[in-house]
Amino acid sequence: MSMEKRETFSSRLGFVLISAGCAIGLGNVWRFPYITGKYGGAAFVLLYLLFLVILGLPVMVMELAVGRASQRSIALSFQRLEPKGSKWHWYSYVGFAGNYLLMMFYTVIAGWLLYYFVEMLRGGFTGLDAGGVAEKFSDLLSHPGTMTLYMALVVCIGMLVCAQGLRNGVERVSKVMMVCLLALMVVLAVNSVLLPGAGEGLRFYLQPNFHNLAYDANGNWILGEAVFAAMGQAFFTLSLGIGAIAIFGSYIGKEHRLAGEALRIGVLDTCVAFVAGLIIFPACSAYGVSTVEGSALVFLTLPNIFNHMPLGNLWGAAFFLFLSFAALSTVIAVFENIISFTMDRWGISRKKAVLINFIGVLVLSMPCILGCNLWSGFTVLGMDISGIEDFLVSQNLLPLGSLVYVLFCTHRRGWGWKRFLAEANEGEGLAFPQGVRFYVSYILPLIVLFIFVMGYWSQFGPG
Repeated sequence: MSMEKRETFSSRLGFVLISAGCAIGLGNVWRFPYITGKYGGAAFVLLYLLFLVILGLPVMVMELAVGRASQRSIALSFQRLEPKGSKWHWYSYVGFAGNYLLMMFYTVIAGWLLYYFVEMLRGGFTGLDAGGVAEKFSDLLSHPGTMTLYMALVVCIGMLVCAQGLRNGVERVSKVMMVCLLALMVVLAVNSVLLPGAGEGLRFYLQPNFHNLAYDANGNWILGEAVFAAMGQAFFTLSLGIGAIAIFGSYIGKEHRLAGEALRIGVLDTCVAFVAGLIIFPACSAYGVSTVEGSALVFLTLPNIFNHMPLGNLWGAAFFLFLSFAALSTVIAVFENIISFTMDRWGISRKKAVLINFIGVLVLSMPCILGCNLWSGFTVLGMDISGIEDFLVSQNLLPLGSLVYVLFCTHRRGWGWKRFLAEANEGEGLAFPQGVRFYVSYILPLIVLFIFVMGYWSQFGPG
């Protein structure tokens, strides 16, 4: 047990903003617009929202309930709630490893965003065509020293914030960061919507066309792919399964029911993803480019668009500042979980836990950096180092960890349905419905297993 008294949030707003900040990340910006564009625009958004409600939010309520009932991080939460003699607590180390694996590549990408913000601000992209933008990104990847500098800056910022404590550091800074993030998004969205030629992108994004959800441009049936993509986005966007949400449940009181809190977090996370689409689709439409997958959208396509836009350096810098805030909000939230785990498990002070994990994250993030250049030839099953780390987290630990939380909260040999429901529904607000017991006990685990299996199929299956 930690030697320090358990901290709590100073306000409900702080809890919602920080928990949403953990969920809000780069997937909201570079994955959501791409898969929305690929699978039918507005019709896909409606399908995604459906799965967010029936898949993502129940798991979030369970993770929050485990955290609040135990008043501990994933280090001791299962141990405090599990029946005597059971082994649920073994998962705590797996969840801790998941947090570390996530930060081993996420801090590197966050460093890229800070680099792009600085370069946009100083006019480093001025005059570059599409090839020049691509060359600049390749140049960044080929310099491990530059990447290490910006990664270390991200780790320093995150750890310094966490060193100040929950209220004085994590909550205070995250509130300001999230408000700035939301304000920047609104400004960027208004600018994109007002661009000449933005109307076509807006119609695609806001006007449902269910034919596009079922068939691609060549007339091929894609509804099954679209359903799985909607499931995956609804599931992965909330960062469930590794205790990163449970830790914030451990810092709140019992004044409010957890279904309402989870809904608020989910709505805020979805709003960020939706507004990101309002930034990207009109801009891509106005300049006649497609929304492409993954990092190419953020680091190649969008800088090229800003480079041709009036006041492009200003808008580009604002965009990458917004992205940096989104990434840092996740980094700070996951760092807090890592630090709290260290404090709970080994009973050390916050300052000592910060120092230990500062060194740990710095060292363990280096393989991802070197995998872009000096170790670029190292692959496992066709994946480079960052790909391996991402695959282990996204396709393994998140779904399997979520399955652990679901079974723990519903199985009679775990914490159990009655105890979970009592904890989730303590306080005022939206209740978690008793009538969904069969669904969350039997159907929801099968959906999570389906996502896990399909993750392997999409990675290693034919085609």
